[in-house]
This record gives sequence, C-alpha cells and structure tokens, in this order.
Amino acid sequence: MGTGFTIDTPLKVARFGISSVVSLVDDGLLEQMRRHVSEQQALPYEPIEADDEDARARRTTAYLDLLNDLVRDQVDKLREEPFGPDAEIGKYFEMLPPSPPKSLYFEMLAAADGPTRDGLQARLRRAILPGAIDVNIMTKVDRDRYRDGEPLAPRFSDALSSLRGFVRSGLRSSVVLSAGMNRRLFSHMAEFSDFYPDERGELRKRITLKVSDYRSALVQGKLLARLGLWVSEYRVESGLNCGGHAFGGRGRLLGPILDEFRRERERFIEGLREVRQRALAALGRSAGADAEPVRITVQGGIGTAEEDRMLREQYGVDGTGWASPFLLVPEAVNIDAAHLRRLAAAGEEDIVLSEASPLGVPFWILRDSESEIGRREAVARGRPGSSCPKGFLASNTEFTRVPICTASRAYQRRKLRQIAASDLQEAKTDDLRRGVEAKACLCRDLAGSVTVPCGIEPATRTAVCCGPNLAYFSRVATLREMTDHIYGRARLPVQENRPHVFLKELALHLDRLRAEFERRRQGVSAAAESASDETQENLRLGLAHYRALAARMVGQRRTAFVARLEALAAELERLAPVPSIAP
Repeated sequence: MGTGFTIDTPLKVARFGISSVVSLVDDGLLEQMRRHVSEQQALPYEPIEADDEDARARRTTAYLDLLNDLVRDQVDKLREEPFGPDAEIGKYFEMLPPSPPKSLYFEMLAAADGPTRDGLQARLRRAILPGAIDVNIMTKVDRDRYRDGEPLAPRFSDALSSLRGFVRSGLRSSVVLSAGMNRRLFSHMAEFSDFYPDERGELRKRITLKVSDYRSALVQGKLLARLGLWVSEYRVESGLNCGGHAFGGRGRLLGPILDEFRRERERFIEGLREVRQRALAALGRSAGADAEPVRITVQGGIGTAEEDRMLREQYGVDGTGWASPFLLVPEAVNIDAAHLRRLAAAGEEDIVLSEASPLGVPFWILRDSESEIGRREAVARGRPGSSCPKGFLASNTEFTRVPICTASRAYQRRKLRQIAASDLQEAKTDDLRRGVEAKACLCRDLAGSVTVPCGIEPATRTAVCCGPNLAYFSRVATLREMTDHIYGRARLPVQENRPHVFLKELALHLDRLRAEFERRRQGVSAAAESASDETQENLRLGLAHYRALAARMVGQRRTAFVARLEALAAELERLAPVPSIAP
C-alpha cells in the first residue's frame, strides 16, 4: 500500500478491532504526520530534526506512540458510548465475523430493557479490543547513512533505525518484514528483549515474515530461530497477483505453495521450535513462549468471500489479507477524490506491471496516476528523472562513491549518456533507455496520497501502487460494505468476467513468460534460458494441482474454472522459447 495510503489508518479503523500496517520507510513522512495529527488533536508537538542524534529511530517511536495513545483514547470512548441506532459501538460488533462477541451482541439486541440487557451490554463493553498497529519494514530498503560524506555506523542504517524506533515504542504488535532477507537486521532484532519471552512467557513485540514460498519461510525462520527469535506469522503473498512490487518466483503458483505449507506445517513448526529452544538455552533465556502459536496466512488477489473461504478450508490457512480493494474505501485509507474516481473506473489495461521501481523489481502502478503522467511529461520534455528529495531507495554506485537513486536526474543523465555512446543494437539501446526513464520517484510520490490532501506537500504528484485485482472492483465502498463483502454477508459489485484468484495469477505468469520470450527474440533479454525452463515446469506443476482442485468443485463454478484453466494450459503449450540473440 505504499507509504501514504495507510500511514494513519489505525486512527480510522483500529477502534473497530481492525488491524492495519504502517510503513516505516519514510521517517520524514512520519514526522510530518506527527505534526499534522498533533495539530488536529490540539496536542503539543516538539519537532525532531533530521540531523538530531538517532533522529530516524526517535521519529518512528514518537509517531507510533502518538497513534497508540490516540487509539487507546478512541477505544475508551467507544466503550462508554450508549448502544443505539448509528452508534459506533454497534458498528464495532456488526462488522465482526461470526464469533462469541458477535453472538453476545445479537443476544443483547434481543433482550428486553432491564438488568439482563444491562449486564449483556457491560460484557460487550469489556469485549471491545482495538486492532493491532503493526508496522512494515522493507528489508532491502536499508540505506547506509552518511554525514559529511563519511558513513555512519551500521546501526544507523534505515532498516535498523526503523526497527529500533518500533521496539522503543509502547506498541504490543508485530513488525512485518518484507522484500527478502537482511542478516544484519535479524542480528539487530536479537539485541532487544521485547522479541523474547517476558516473565509471563509473552512476547511484547512479534515478528511477521512476508514470504514467497515454503523454502523462503524455512530459511528465514531458521536464521531467526538460531538467534532465539520466533516468527509468529508467515504471510504468504502471491508473487505477481499483488500490489506494489511483484516478485515473480519463476512460475511458482499460490495453490501449490499453500499446499506444501499444509503438508509440512507440523514438521515445519516443530523443527523451528527445537532450533529456538537450543538457542534460548544457550542464551540463558526462558523458553516460556514456545506455546506461542504460529499463523500461516495468505494475501494477494483475493476478491470474493468464496475465494477467502476456499483458501481457509482447502489449505488450512489461519487468515487472509486484503489490501488493494481497500483503496476504494476512503474511510480506511488516504486517497484523494481524483485518484479515487480513476481507481473506480480502472480496467485491466489501466493497472500495469512497470519498471517504475528503483529497486529493479517489477512494480504495479495505476497508469494514469499523477506520478506517471508527470514522469511521461518529463521524458517528453527531455528532462527525465527526479531531484531525489528523500533518497530512501538510493543504492546505485555505478557513477558515484555515495549511492544515488536510479530514479534521480543525477543518475539518469549519466546513464542515458552512457547508453547513447554504446555500440549496442538499436533495439537494445531503445530498451535500455526506456528502462532508465521508467523509474519513478516512489519515495516522494507514494506519500502523495496523504501529503497532497493534507496540504503537507501539495505539489507532489501522487503514485498509486494498486494490484491488478482492483480492476474488477468498480465503485467506492464504505468500511461496513467492504467488511460485509469479505465475510460474505453482502456482495460488492465485482465484474462478472473477474477470473478466479488462482487463474488470474496463472495468467499473469503466462503474460510475463510471453514478454520474456519476445524480449529474447529481440535480443534484449539478459535472463538465462534455464530460468524460462524452470518457470514453464513450475507452471505445469501448478496446472496439475489446479486440475485436482477442480475435481472437488461442483456445478457451474467447476465448469467455468475448468474451461479457463484448460485455455491457459493450451496457451502455455503454445509458448515456444527461442535462443537468446547476442548483442
């Protein structure tokens, strides 16, 4: 969801028991929002300047503590609110999935006025719990910091500073680690007692890993377990059918990945417990939190309650994540009116997999976002690239000693000159030039969804990193409508031609494989042919898994699934790889 969309979502939804995730990439944005929210709430604000000692960590702590305090106040007020028509206390229970608190709520509504009803209402007030304020750290966004041209100690890098800021906050929640493995970040986590069992055997801070497949979960889980650290949730995300960065995973499909987790779950968890127990014993720490459960969850492209239920029942996942559809819920996220209209009207052709990310990973964007419009205009004027006002994605040292960002004007000017002076074929030159000019200033533009409407940085041109699933949702929804849709109590208007979550992911992999073969025909691909072979084999294994899954479906649902599945299978067989052409 970028940086700006959910930066203050806890203030919008946590009092209703809904958990959300705040990105810690941009400490400047955290500080701007702390000032903005403090002014809104008439609270004192003491600035933390960028050049203050350990400023990034301190800014993070200050903002998270502000959110935590405000959510607690909201929940206290909610518990005191009278039950009645349109009351938020009723909305809390009405939006819940089937659960004991919801059953108790209906029992209260059916009770007559008097002591019994009053007693039920008192129990309901005690049952109100806020949603978690979780945080996200992109492990690969870990820029080393410099002062006067000299590098600071590693502990002041971006990811480590963000982690330190989270740990120092009063939150009892999870840090969601995404985008791969970072050993020095893992080691830094081991320095904090909040990630270890307290005297009651509980964890104050928990770890959630976003993973692409079973092997990734096992490797990272073991690394953390050897430090005595426990992963409370493994969040499996579709490689391509997701928002933001898309990690292809060489054709490994969501269904077979989840099936491996289902088959190996008990052995997986027990093996990690043993590794962690040995590590805790060596550290002289209590192993009291070994009863801490492990959640296996999934996200990426889920669009209906039926798909949600299938994932839970077929693969035994403990929860599902919905992200992009909430971009059409302004009660939950930050989105300006213009981009809200564009998202509601967006079709498949409007949400594209681009080269916009300076990380060099394919990135989903809304084609007609202000960020993309501005980038194309700058290219047309012959002045591509950004001034790079934030620099969180600065990692390239091809032309400079201090890393710069590949979306910056400083980098693109140098790189385009180098390409123009090369003796490469014209097709490859054009391809390289387009790849350079495609990079967008995501640090600034992904914050635009909040900095523009709030008047913090009104000149920012907003980027929108929605996933392809959003193309099938066609209208703005309330928070109540979206939760009803997720839990199957009602249905938002979703396009009839929307493919099943598994089949959409399969089609995206075929599109990517087809594009790779075309690039190879043009002589502009650097990928090894063995990678395409592996992708095709993984897709065939996925097809076999989905055929077995379809055999357990019934009625029209099965007929439509099988017809589309076999059409995609035929497309895969028609794709013919070609040898790479030398430049």
